[in-house]
Amino acid sequence: MTTQAESTTPAASGYAMPPEWAAQDAIWLSWPNRDNPHWSATDGADVIQSKFAEIATAISRFQPVRINARPADHEAIRQMLEQTGAVMDRCELFAHPHDDVWCRDHGPIFVVNPKTNSLALTDWGFNGWGEKFTPFDTDDTIPSQIAQSLGLKRYNAGIILEGGSIEINGRGQLLTTEAVLLNPNRNPHLTREQIECKLRDFLGVRDILWLESGIEGDDTDGHIDDLARFTDDRTIVAAVDNDPQSPNHQVLQSNLKRLHSFRNADGNPFRIVEMPQPEACEVPGWRLPVLPASYVNFLILNGAVLMPTFRQPKNDERAQTILAELFPDRQIIPIDCLDLVQEGGALHCISQQQPALG
Repeated sequence: MTTQAESTTPAASGYAMPPEWAAQDAIWLSWPNRDNPHWSATDGADVIQSKFAEIATAISRFQPVRINARPADHEAIRQMLEQTGAVMDRCELFAHPHDDVWCRDHGPIFVVNPKTNSLALTDWGFNGWGEKFTPFDTDDTIPSQIAQSLGLKRYNAGIILEGGSIEINGRGQLLTTEAVLLNPNRNPHLTREQIECKLRDFLGVRDILWLESGIEGDDTDGHIDDLARFTDDRTIVAAVDNDPQSPNHQVLQSNLKRLHSFRNADGNPFRIVEMPQPEACEVPGWRLPVLPASYVNFLILNGAVLMPTFRQPKNDERAQTILAELFPDRQIIPIDCLDLVQEGGALHCISQQQPALG
């Protein structure tokens, strides 16, 4: 399925990507296929589908959830959502086939034009994080499928970029990592300056703030949404690992040093809030010796924040306390993500927000 892409750029047409804490119309998910072999370590798709039903139900209590899924799966999905107590009139199913569940990375990135009060989407190429995991061809069609279903303008960026690799603060500033955007497995033909130009043209940002690399076990090569997140336009919550023996200790300290050197849109240092990592999450015999678990992989909703937990009561509670202080006007809802993170991601990775219009 294809849609006609716009010939100009979003920024030139007055569009920009809002921050995640701006008002949202919906959250998009890509429902796990039962025959996807990637979920075999968690007893097939049963465990992961139950987790998705739990997450979709939590989202539906605050706003609509829109689900990409094969048409043949729709009735079973509805039944699961009803059983978990979802607000069914806020659960919308779309006949959008896909390969895997990581909607943050294969889905569209929505942009808003405040002058015309209009919504559009940007369509970036997806290649399975540097062709590490196949198939991904159907995943790459999700932005055009959504554009057609919603009747939205679609801007084709023409380069590889995953939504989990960028973080926006709504003041023209974007956080990302060199390990992902400058990795030759994405866009080997582009320079840093050319990639920055694409980000400015398609997301309406001005300043590109670069961290170096990511945490152990991250198949994405170092997505920003496991490392540092804006919580308002002047505050960044940053993952830290206080164990000097941890493989994540030094890289997160290096990232922290860079974060302290950055300046916000007013020219002042950002307020940096440290978020300690969970203890190493390990699954004996699994392909990842250490899972890429991070408490900053949370999802902001209109009235809540869904936060990942990892069956570490003391650490989970500490993370919840930090997020409650950062989001005093939102309910903090913990979601056990240990099964989900076995395949390399958590709540932010599986979701994509659709901003609301004014």
